[in-house]
Amino acid sequence: MSEDLKDENQTQNPPEDEGYGFSADLFHAVEDALEESRVAEVEDLVEGLHEADTADLLESLGREERQLLMEIMGAGFDPEILPYLDETVREEIVEWLGPAGFAKLVQALDSDDAVELVQELDEDMRIRILAALPQAYRRVIEESLSYPEDSAGRLMQREIVAVPSVWTVGETIDYMRVTDSLPDDFYDIYIVDPRHHPVGFIPASRMMRSVRSVRLDQIMEEDMRVIPLDLDQEDVAHMFRQYDLISAPVVEKSGRLVGVITIDDVVDVIDEEAGDDLMKMGGVNEADFYDDVADTTKSRFTWLAVNLVTAVLASAVIGLFDATIEKVVALAVLMPIVASMGGNAGTQTLTVAVRSLAMKNLSEINASRFISKELIIGFINGGLFALLTGTVAWLWFGQPDLALVIAAAMIINMVVAGLCGALIPLGLEHFKVDPAVASSVFLTTVTDIIGFFAFLGLATFFLL
Repeated sequence: MSEDLKDENQTQNPPEDEGYGFSADLFHAVEDALEESRVAEVEDLVEGLHEADTADLLESLGREERQLLMEIMGAGFDPEILPYLDETVREEIVEWLGPAGFAKLVQALDSDDAVELVQELDEDMRIRILAALPQAYRRVIEESLSYPEDSAGRLMQREIVAVPSVWTVGETIDYMRVTDSLPDDFYDIYIVDPRHHPVGFIPASRMMRSVRSVRLDQIMEEDMRVIPLDLDQEDVAHMFRQYDLISAPVVEKSGRLVGVITIDDVVDVIDEEAGDDLMKMGGVNEADFYDDVADTTKSRFTWLAVNLVTAVLASAVIGLFDATIEKVVALAVLMPIVASMGGNAGTQTLTVAVRSLAMKNLSEINASRFISKELIIGFINGGLFALLTGTVAWLWFGQPDLALVIAAAMIINMVVAGLCGALIPLGLEHFKVDPAVASSVFLTTVTDIIGFFAFLGLATFFLL
């Protein structure tokens, strides 16, 4: 395969062998075997790989090589690979398999994984795949898709072990052995009343250690965290983290048990939310890694245009003091120091604030204490760096007045940076705007404008 084609296909460097995953040697062996159409060798190389490692392998290959590997795997392609794939790569596979082929794989998955795959497709493809599913399974998926996006209803698994409290351990075990509709893996058995409301749960390990004749209501745990259908997935993740849950039942408004959320799905949510916040702060998205040059360029242009506007505002402030800069050329040399230090200090506070908001650690209860702390830190660091930069400016230009000006501007900008780094994300959160999206733009604008205005304004007043 030509180098140009590899670049076009946006290949990914394979992960190094660190005791898990697949090694670089395996990746290159598969790549070479595909290049030379050694089908039997490819089959031997990928046989026995974990579904997650097979997904990584598919993502690491170029577009053309991916399709070749999919064709070789053919009917032996494990549906469990699909949830591990990046959304962009998965869309390619949907195109190759067609609606009927993809629907056949989807119905082999647990309902939570199936919903995740279907909801990420574009509307036209989603309709076509739902139409290709058996009617009973399609109803399950459509009902889950009717719940709000990023809610517990979308995240939950419909397959659940729920039994009445009057049963014994023996009856429950016998039921689980003969029933086909149970999930492949589960952690807790939920105890329900006649209205199918959860009243307790029993860990599977406790069930297996108990005597068959013991009634379930004698060994069940009644202290149970119940999740509403419409609860946001970030709040679900917070609940799991707060109470060290492994699984939790999901209920309708009436209190009826309808599903379960397990820790493996919550880990995915935490990873997704953290990665999404990081991408938003940089004005990019996860698909950038796999999208072609044109799509990635378009997705980044808007963010860069916003930053251009903020840069123009900062430049306009500098323009107000052009006469001062002409008379004291040293100001042009020292200006970037003040703005840069303020921006970096503000970013530190902003990062802590955005993460603390996402983790539910920062709220109205402790917001004033957090703001006060950041103000004090800004003042202390401002004073320390004022002493340092003032000394450097004095030694550099031999002007004590200039040293005092940059020292004062440094303190002002560092204090303002700490204050804004705390207030901006809190304010955006209050107005229901994602702090990870817009905070950095506002912060950069404020620290640049305040930094330049303080430095050049003080210089105009004291030096001219």
